[in-house]
Amino acid sequence: MGNLIVSLSPHAHSNDTVKKNMYGVVIALLPALLASFYFFGLGSLIVCLVSVAACLFFEWAICKGFLKREPSLLDGSALVTGLLLGMNLPSNFPIWMIIVGALVAIGVGKMTFGGLGQNPFNPALVGRCFLLVSFPTAMTTWPKAGLNMTFLDEVTDANTMATPLSIMQRAIKGEDVIDQLPSAWDMFLGNTPGAVGEMCAIALLIGLCYMLWKKIITWHIPVSIIGTVFVIAGLLYLADCKTFADPFQVIFSGGLMLGAIFMATDYVTSPMTHKGQIIYGVSIGVMTIIIRNWGAYPEGMSFAILIMNAFTPLINMYIKPTRFGEVPANNK
Repeated sequence: MGNLIVSLSPHAHSNDTVKKNMYGVVIALLPALLASFYFFGLGSLIVCLVSVAACLFFEWAICKGFLKREPSLLDGSALVTGLLLGMNLPSNFPIWMIIVGALVAIGVGKMTFGGLGQNPFNPALVGRCFLLVSFPTAMTTWPKAGLNMTFLDEVTDANTMATPLSIMQRAIKGEDVIDQLPSAWDMFLGNTPGAVGEMCAIALLIGLCYMLWKKIITWHIPVSIIGTVFVIAGLLYLADCKTFADPFQVIFSGGLMLGAIFMATDYVTSPMTHKGQIIYGVSIGVMTIIIRNWGAYPEGMSFAILIMNAFTPLINMYIKPTRFGEVPANNK
């Protein structure tokens, strides 16, 4: 018989569970998954299925073999990590590299710290950044939309295409290529090269609306990230429209929407209070712009989120809600 633990009042009751929220995130990801299958075909499906299967296997193996406890595969957390990792990869990414990324995401990013609820960094982003640093060529080779490529197909210059982010970075370095950018409308619909789950902004926004409707997340983090990037990108565009892309092209490009909606909002690695979430989101937006425009990599979203994951405990320490029954200082 287990110990009965009684905590101090007040007691809050809710129907929310980890399992319910995780599977809610999976449902919210379905529009983006369907869009990726439409644009990239079988390759996107293979990448996501392998990523999910590998993440589930490594969580089971580590729980059984090293932590000596029952695996919690049914809570949906490993499933979400696998989906998000797969959606951050090209549709022709080699299977063995996906498996390595899943091992790092689950083994290093999650289980090393004790499992769900104890990891300081988003596991899917840990896996993605490891793959980007370890296999930069494979991680930055983007098939054109509609080619239905898999890891079995030979990648040539004829069937790959520069991403909007790479064109933006070349423009900032002085090349006259800003006119080569796809239109904001094409980016919004997803008719651009990129990772499996990041290119169709409308599908990601549908997922955001679903999670807000179901109260899986609040608006504070995604809106503060996207709004910050939009404002700074708009100011840069007004200052020099020949060098910088317009703000709609910026927010619809790369992994910004995917990161802002699905990864920066991770319960474990984001601040608890709404004020803290806004500070967190604004900081991610500022760092994303800085890394994209003046960093070594065209994409800065993943690194910005991981950096702010490290600051989450500090934000939680200094941005605290009023305790139940406590009179706010300005009302004393």
